Amino acid sequence: MRAAGDLPPESTQQAVGYPSLFLLVALGSLVPVVPTGAIVSSAAVVAFHQTSPLALLFVFLVAAFAALLGDVALYWLGQRGVRSKNGSRWLAALEGRVTPDRLAQAQEKLATHQVSVLVLSRLVPAGRIPVMLACLLSQVPLRRFVRGDVPACLAWAATYQLIGILGGSLFPEPWQGVVAAVALTVLISGAPALWRRVRGTGRGKPGAGSRSGSEHA
Repeated sequence: MRAAGDLPPESTQQAVGYPSLFLLVALGSLVPVVPTGAIVSSAAVVAFHQTSPLALLFVFLVAAFAALLGDVALYWLGQRGVRSKNGSRWLAALEGRVTPDRLAQAQEKLATHQVSVLVLSRLVPAGRIPVMLACLLSQVPLRRFVRGDVPACLAWAATYQLIGILGGSLFPEPWQGVVAAVALTVLISGAPALWRRVRGTGRGKPGAGSRSGSEHA
């Protein structure tokens, strides 16, 4: 345990950590399989235990900029698929990750709330891709998408950094805070899917309504 808590010097952490954070978050935004929230929270834990007063600010700025860059790149690639007669594998990948009902909900929210729905989509687990696909199918211009995505990425980076700060403040060793932050982000990310599964199971069971209907009959 003691060996796990030993970290390289802060200069080494910063020289390796910030570029790694940027690459992982940008890649996770472009290919939505990397747990970027857990990465940002873990980086915030390490920065919280550093002596540099700007460490947390750098984590926030790097994470937000990388998320924005990944989103913009993915949206641009999706736009090419929308404009092409044959589509593209990037657009097909986005469509394959979104069910028709979730896409319909995203399109409805986009029509009523417009830019603000982008901010919420970044904060809600698994909410980014349906809203992005809805923007693509509605042919929202890239410039307008970027205007809405900037505050979304800032709010997202701040939220997961706060989770990391919480984990770092609760435990004396950085590795303990990292474990706590990762566990919390995994719990937050998995909660909506678990809730939808529970609701789906409940709706699939023969309800009391059919029994009460037979009793009234």
